[in-house]
Amino acid sequence: MRLLISFAALFLSVLLLQLSSGGVGPLDALSGLALGFSKQDIGLLGSAHFLGFFIGCWWAPRLMGSVGHSRAFAAFTAAGAIGLMSHMLVVDPLAWAVMRVASGVCVAGCYTVIEAWLQAKATNDTRGRTFGVYRVVDMTGSIAAQMMIGVLEPASYVSYNLLAIICCAALLPLTLTTVRQPETPSSPRLRPRLAHERSPLAAAGVLVAALSSSSFRMVGPVYGQEVGLSIDQIAYFLAAFVLGGALAQYPVGWLADTFDRRRVLIWLSISAIGSSAVTIFAAGSGTMGIMITAGLFGMTTFPIYSVAAAHAHDFASDDERVELSAALMFYFALGAIAAPYGASLLIELYGPNALFLLMATGHALLVVFGLTRMRARPAPSERTRYTYLPRTSFTIGRLMRRRRPGTED
Repeated sequence: MRLLISFAALFLSVLLLQLSSGGVGPLDALSGLALGFSKQDIGLLGSAHFLGFFIGCWWAPRLMGSVGHSRAFAAFTAAGAIGLMSHMLVVDPLAWAVMRVASGVCVAGCYTVIEAWLQAKATNDTRGRTFGVYRVVDMTGSIAAQMMIGVLEPASYVSYNLLAIICCAALLPLTLTTVRQPETPSSPRLRPRLAHERSPLAAAGVLVAALSSSSFRMVGPVYGQEVGLSIDQIAYFLAAFVLGGALAQYPVGWLADTFDRRRVLIWLSISAIGSSAVTIFAAGSGTMGIMITAGLFGMTTFPIYSVAAAHAHDFASDDERVELSAALMFYFALGAIAAPYGASLLIELYGPNALFLLMATGHALLVVFGLTRMRARPAPSERTRYTYLPRTSFTIGRLMRRRRPGTED
């Protein structure tokens, strides 16, 4: 308990970061619509965020090695705050895309610092509780960030300034903590081929998870406005997706630990196709119907990344787990960079239902590929334990490493 209390500053920084970074995506989408941006422009902003996220994941461990944890965290937070405050100074889609790259760098960099800090300070006895609290704080902040959209006025300097203030506030707990910062860990090698070599299905599952998550969260506000939701209703719409995903983690985890994980992935994707179809048909059924279908879509798609990651780790040796986690995050980042722009282009051409048609198509391809892979080799005889993995940094595998059976300090 004493150790968890000592981590309170880190957890408070996580919560503030989620409120800031989680709010800027939907706020940008609604602000862009209010300012006359095209749907493609709005999709570009979402893709730019994940481009910055990828850059931050790669750069953060190296910057920590040069200047230390606290200074690196301060630098990344400053980049995010500058990107937020600059929005209403230059109202141009391309300029906003550059600002969103800065926000993405901030998110990935700050989470890398926090996870490296937690990993270094947690012991084998406290690692499970530490990571459990970390997941709860992260998910709580994510849901609260979506709800903030209901009170933030689009295209308003005050709204962006408020998010920038929250971003800057994340500096205070970590930089003022009396806990001594740890030694800088070595950077994991980025070996994207490792994920494909260990499990082609896991790599494909991560790509499809990125397609669903990034498209919904970055372009979902456009869909919500197209089907007649008000701004506060769009906030509930986005929050229902995250809440549905959170509620599904335990039952899906039990299924993934009990049955063949390839079958679980396939049935999740079949369910995602069904929930996409229900969402399309429920678009005219009223606000409550749209909210329920958003929650169902979150339940069927949110756990896919964690199931795919657990399946990949089933085929990895203990000394590969950190690099495998980084490789899976690389595939997620690639999918997340491409998906929002593609989804917004399809909405521009074919209407709001094209968003869910795109995601249903991705899951249909995953079903076919999963059935093909089940014929290629049998399920592993020994499996790692399923756990929900935040998509936060390339170094998340370090925090999880000693929670897996057979690993040593």
